Amino acid sequence: MRNKLCAVCAVILVTSCGGGGGGSTSAPTTTPITATANSAPTVSSPVSNQSANVGFDFSLDLSGTFTDADNDTLTISADFGADAKGLSIAGTVISGRPDSTGTITITCTATDPDGASVSDTFTIDVTVDQSAILATFNGAIDLENLENYANQTVPNYITKVNDGGNPITDAGATLGRVLFYDPSLSTDGTISCATCHVQSLGFSDAGIVSTGVEGGQTGRHSMRLINTMFADEENFFWDERAPSHEAQESQPIQDHNEMGFSGQNGRPDLNTLIAQMESTEYYEELFRFVYLDPEITEERIQEALAQFTKSIQSFDSRYDEGRAQVNNNNANFPNFTADENAGKSLFTQAPDNGGAGCNVCHRAPEFDIRPGSDHNGVFAVAGSTTEFDLTNTRSPTLRDMVGPGGSSNGPFMHDGSLATIRAVIDHYDSIQEPTSEPPLSEWRATIDNRLFPGGNPQRLNLTENEKDQLEAFLLTLTGASIYTDPKLSDPF
Repeated sequence: MRNKLCAVCAVILVTSCGGGGGGSTSAPTTTPITATANSAPTVSSPVSNQSANVGFDFSLDLSGTFTDADNDTLTISADFGADAKGLSIAGTVISGRPDSTGTITITCTATDPDGASVSDTFTIDVTVDQSAILATFNGAIDLENLENYANQTVPNYITKVNDGGNPITDAGATLGRVLFYDPSLSTDGTISCATCHVQSLGFSDAGIVSTGVEGGQTGRHSMRLINTMFADEENFFWDERAPSHEAQESQPIQDHNEMGFSGQNGRPDLNTLIAQMESTEYYEELFRFVYLDPEITEERIQEALAQFTKSIQSFDSRYDEGRAQVNNNNANFPNFTADENAGKSLFTQAPDNGGAGCNVCHRAPEFDIRPGSDHNGVFAVAGSTTEFDLTNTRSPTLRDMVGPGGSSNGPFMHDGSLATIRAVIDHYDSIQEPTSEPPLSEWRATIDNRLFPGGNPQRLNLTENEKDQLEAFLLTLTGASIYTDPKLSDPF
């Protein structure tokens, strides 16, 4: 109640008339001023500490928390601290869907029209429902203690960073990891993404092609999944048929020969898989944790898988150790041998300047493929001596072509036709064109022009020593941690 001054001033002037017309006047009488003070609001029912779950609706009505003796209308506000975790206040109700775990300390304040106020403080402990996750993964995944996927150390000389509008989050990559390793995403429950992209092989496959459900086979060799985010090229697959990282992710699931949910020849389609996933309790918990509701869609599957594969990052090679000590890619690296530095120069320099010209298409320090490149002269179809394929214009990074022990991470090229780095060097040293039609004319018309100078297949004429040096350099691009990093491993 406002400070009110209720003053009743009564001045009584009494004039008495006596004989002879004379009179007398009495002194004025004043009633005392009565002041009524404002009563500040009070906490009548303190709010007890609350609990909530990520992804589940939360609501708390504060209407009975405060009272005012003057019956004033109170304004209720709330201070959520640094992180409201998705909650807000409207009127007297705190509500929302918590978006992360942790404790929120909330101070609610009731203020009357005169500015008098009182506060009540309580906490909301936000946890996550993950009973099925803990039972299924036996501690390999704990949504209360996520692995660091989003903030891995990336060297400052790495400048090509392309997240495609879908940046890595720890939660999203965790979901993606489960999807990547889950064989239930195949029609017969035997094939996962990791079947063809093996961690110990730089997320590639030892086979020329990969085997899918019911013995089906892929049409091309499985690419290494190293540093896929650190590139200018946005299209994916050898033939670039997927316009984005995300668009690529669900295609193997729906491929008839790979994971089988094609909807063809009696096979179930992706909608069948999604219905199956919706009845799987750990997916209900994971999708709710990441998206704050349990809905499963193809787009969400794509996003999560892409976040996980983008998190496969290799920057702990001997190349990185040396590059961190110099100012540019071309300087001699102090940790390299003379042959390794010579090989680096061969890689970087153009053929007309005594080099091999590799860097024109596979650009250091990311070693990603230059966008707009055409095919590299390898034209066979995997496992065939009669068919040809001239649509392969994409390649993975040249990092981690071999493992830490020096063995190839599977064969090279889209057809798996080259078993070693030396075979790759020999191919580019002396590119062989087809000997007959077809595909000779089409091959000549579509090969990358940098490999067909003056209308002739490239001839570098490298010496055996130069080949040794170039190979020595390429071996320095292999890292270590990705092969054993627990956060990239099978959680099942």
